[in-house]
Amino acid sequence: MRIHLIAVGGAAMHNLAIALHKKGFEVSGSDDVVYEPSKSRLDKYGLLPAEMGWDENRITPDIDAIILGMHARIDNPELLKAQELGLKIYSYPAYIYEQSKDKIRVVIGGSHGKTTITSMILHVLNYHQKDFDYLVGAQLAGFDTMVKITDTAPIMVIEGDEYLASPIDRRPKFHLYHANIAVISGIAWDHINVFPTFADYVEQFAKFIETITPKGTLIYCEVDEELNQTVLKSTADVEKIPYGVPAHEVRNGVTYLLPQQTPLNVFGDHNLMNLNAAKQVCAKLGIAEEGFNEAIASFAGAAKRLELVAAVNQTNIYKDFAHSPSKLKATIHAVKTQFTDRRLVALMELHTFSSLNKQFLKEYSGAMKDADVAMVYIDAKTFEQKKMQPLTEADIKEAFEDDKLLFFDDPTKLETYLKSLNYHQTNLLLMSSGTYAGLDLPKLASELKTN
Repeated sequence: MRIHLIAVGGAAMHNLAIALHKKGFEVSGSDDVVYEPSKSRLDKYGLLPAEMGWDENRITPDIDAIILGMHARIDNPELLKAQELGLKIYSYPAYIYEQSKDKIRVVIGGSHGKTTITSMILHVLNYHQKDFDYLVGAQLAGFDTMVKITDTAPIMVIEGDEYLASPIDRRPKFHLYHANIAVISGIAWDHINVFPTFADYVEQFAKFIETITPKGTLIYCEVDEELNQTVLKSTADVEKIPYGVPAHEVRNGVTYLLPQQTPLNVFGDHNLMNLNAAKQVCAKLGIAEEGFNEAIASFAGAAKRLELVAAVNQTNIYKDFAHSPSKLKATIHAVKTQFTDRRLVALMELHTFSSLNKQFLKEYSGAMKDADVAMVYIDAKTFEQKKMQPLTEADIKEAFEDDKLLFFDDPTKLETYLKSLNYHQTNLLLMSSGTYAGLDLPKLASELKTN
C-alpha cells in the first residue's frame, strides 16, 4: 500500500504516518511547516518531507490512499490533484475506521476526560498483556507512538473527539468510528467556532449514540444531567451502562478505592469517574474488577493531565490541559479537596478560540472561585493570530464574576508575580492548552519560595 498524508505534521497525523510505516506501508507526507516534536519523530523514521510546502507533482496515480489532515485548506494543490486523479481521499478518522472495521472498536467520547479514560484502558490492557491497537491524544509512558495499527490485534481503543474530521468532511471525528463499545464522559459546550449554540453541540453526542453498532454498548456518566437526558431520549439499539464516582477515601493526600483499599496515583472526582468508565470498558473486554484494580494502581496519569511537575516540602506544582470551564472547575476542585490543609494558587491561560470569544467567556462564571489566588493570563499576540477582538481585564473579571482575580498579559510580569509569592503549604496549579506564557516550569519550580 502506498499512502500519502497531506498536512503530515499534525499531532495525530504524524503518529498515523509512523504507525502505517511500522505496518509496512510505503508512506510519504507533506506540510507547509512541521514543528517539534513531530519534526524529530518523523525524521527518525525517514518520513520528514525533504522540502516544506505543497507540490502537486507528489500526487501520482499509483497512490492507494490520500489522508487529509485538518490543517490543510480545501484549495490545497495536492488535494486538488488527488481529486482530479480520482484517488481515494480519507480524513484520518475515516482511515482509522478503514483499518479497524474488523476489530472491536472502543471509542471514548465526551467534552472532558477522553485522554485520561483512554490512557487508563490502554494501561490496564497493557498490564495484562492484551493485544490491542489504539489512537490516543497524548504521548503515554510506555507507548512509543500515539497511534498503533496492526493486522493482528482484535481490539482498537480510540480517543474520539467531536471536532471536524477534515476540511472536506465536516462530520465530527467520533461519528466515523462506529463504536462497538462507546463511552461518553460528559457534555460541556466547546468548539464554539463550529457549534455556535449549546443545542448544536449536544446534538453531536445524540448522533454519536446513533452511530454505535446495533447491540453495542454505551457507557455514560450519569452525574452529567445533560448527558443523562440525551441518553434517555435515544432510541438506539444499545446496552446503556451508567457510571458515577466510585467508593473511595482520601488519607494523607492519597486516594484509595474501596472496598479493596487500592491506592491510586490519581485523584479528584473527575479522575475517579474516568477510572470508573475505564473499569466498565475493561469489564466488557474480559478484565474483571480485581484485575482492573491491580493494574490501575500503577497508573501514573496521562501527560499534562494533573501532571506533577515538582514536589518540594509541602508544595506540589501541577500542570493540566484544562482550558474549558468544566475542566477548569473540576481540576481546581480536585486539587483543593485532595489537599485540604494547603492553599491553592491557580493560573489558567485563555488560549483557545472558544475561550477568547466574548460571548462564550461568560461560561467561565465562578470557574476559579475555589482557588485562594486565581490568575488569568492571555498572550496578547493570540488575538492577532486568531484575528479576534482583544479582551480587557474588565471583560475577564466580569465573565469570571471574581473581582479578586488577577489578570496578566505580560509574561515577564506574570513570572515575577509567581516568584514573589510564598508557597509554604501551598500548591501551584497551571492550566492551559497553550504554553503557559513560555514558562520554563522545572526552572520555575526550583525558584519558588516554599518555606
